[in-house]
Amino acid sequence: MQIKNIEGLRVSQVRDLVDQGGKFVIFPYTVSFLVATLKRSSDIYFIRPDENTFKYSYGYVLLNFFIGWWGFPWGPIYTIGSMYHHICGGKDLTQEIMNHLGQHDPEANTSTYNIDGVESSNEGNRAAEAPTYNIPV
Repeated sequence: MQIKNIEGLRVSQVRDLVDQGGKFVIFPYTVSFLVATLKRSSDIYFIRPDENTFKYSYGYVLLNFFIGWWGFPWGPIYTIGSMYHHICGGKDLTQEIMNHLGQHDPEANTSTYNIDGVESSNEGNRAAEAPTYNIPV
């Protein structure tokens, strides 16, 4: 999937915009034929804090409305679910995308990581004491 509307932004700028209320969303849609129903999703859109999702979703709303209902029994069920996400402003994928961007950010210091509140490093600090484990004998 392609992320649209982030052209020219660095990861730090995207992070700042997300902190201000930006989000990453997809718009699910349904295409039905009499005997087959397909449930699909749009590309990922970055919605800036001052933007409305309608300008990105209206084509998928129309597609759902005119083509989504006709497959029985899943056409109406999937179409209603898709329309719900359109009313809510899209299906929010912000957390997943930000995790992915954080892991693949060339500007970020990825030589350290945090697991359960314990800071660790990939650099191999030899002076650190080896951890002890309480294992009953």
